[in-house]
Amino acid sequence: MSQVDRAAVEQAIAQYQDPYLKTDLISSGCLRRLDIEEGVVNAELVLGYAAGSIVGGIAQMIQTAVENLDGVTAAHIKVRFEVAAGELQGKVPALANVKNVIAVASGKGGVGKSTTAANLALALSREGGKVGVLDADIYGPSMGLMLGLPEGTRPEVRDNKWFIPPRAHGLQVMSMAFLVDDNTPVVWRGPMVSGALMQLLTQSAWDELDYLVVDMPPGTGDIQLTLAQKVPVTGAVIVTTPQDLALLDAKKGIGMFEKVNIPVLGVVENMAIHICSNCGHAEHLFGEGGGERLADEYGVDLLASMPLSMMIREQADGGKPTVIAEPECQISMIYQDMARHVGARISQQAAGQGMPEISISDD
Repeated sequence: MSQVDRAAVEQAIAQYQDPYLKTDLISSGCLRRLDIEEGVVNAELVLGYAAGSIVGGIAQMIQTAVENLDGVTAAHIKVRFEVAAGELQGKVPALANVKNVIAVASGKGGVGKSTTAANLALALSREGGKVGVLDADIYGPSMGLMLGLPEGTRPEVRDNKWFIPPRAHGLQVMSMAFLVDDNTPVVWRGPMVSGALMQLLTQSAWDELDYLVVDMPPGTGDIQLTLAQKVPVTGAVIVTTPQDLALLDAKKGIGMFEKVNIPVLGVVENMAIHICSNCGHAEHLFGEGGGERLADEYGVDLLASMPLSMMIREQADGGKPTVIAEPECQISMIYQDMARHVGARISQQAAGQGMPEISISDD
């Protein structure tokens, strides 16, 4: 029996090109252990992003590739994931018990930002991540409703200081809606809103989160700047529709995050296409290809292109977003793919693709 060459084994492992890291698992530093003894190969690889639904398939593909090598009698391949903390902008201190903060933002309202945030959080959780959601839309908080928390939900308070986030579908959830009357509008000036956001963030007792998804209010005002300057945001996801007006506002959102050195993880295009439920005719009601053009212009990923679907709206309104209402449907699969792309992008930052220090000017 010929001796098994370590370099040949590594080359066989490198045949698998990870579609999310966009490289092989050797080059990306995922190989943690490789032992070869009398034709038996034992290897352990660790991905840096939540990927619970695909690690088994990856292990099987790598095992097959290694066992096809001359001299290998058996291969035992273990693939798992560990979510690392991404790089932070400037010298903003990290939140206690939170590895990564993901801001989900849009330049204007009505583009499906909150629905995207809810499904992204649930998809990250389905991949095995420990996930929380912060509803930072102080004026119009809706995350509790979307996640099925009953009206009148209030967080428990610990030591007269800490809010204990309620849980829904495995997520830790915090929202201004839990602290005010549901029927009372929040009529506050900017500084009060910014203060409320910081209180929600810093006085919530998050329980060891891999990802905290922050549902931002639309626009580029006080709350957005407060989050950008005072909160350790790992990266932002920009939500838009193909409509020219929405794209124009989305560009402003991307520009704001670039100005404060927060990386844009990618663009999500909602309402990209409508398919008639009666005849199957496909029509681009709000324009075509806008999200892709926006992503290309700024050199970021188009994370997902979602259809205009009544199902997405009805399930979110009913408190069970699509990812958990119909986890095996095509739309849920798109959300899962989006979550893995977001997690992988963050893991690449954690691996050393750092950012410059924050620099803010008045212009």
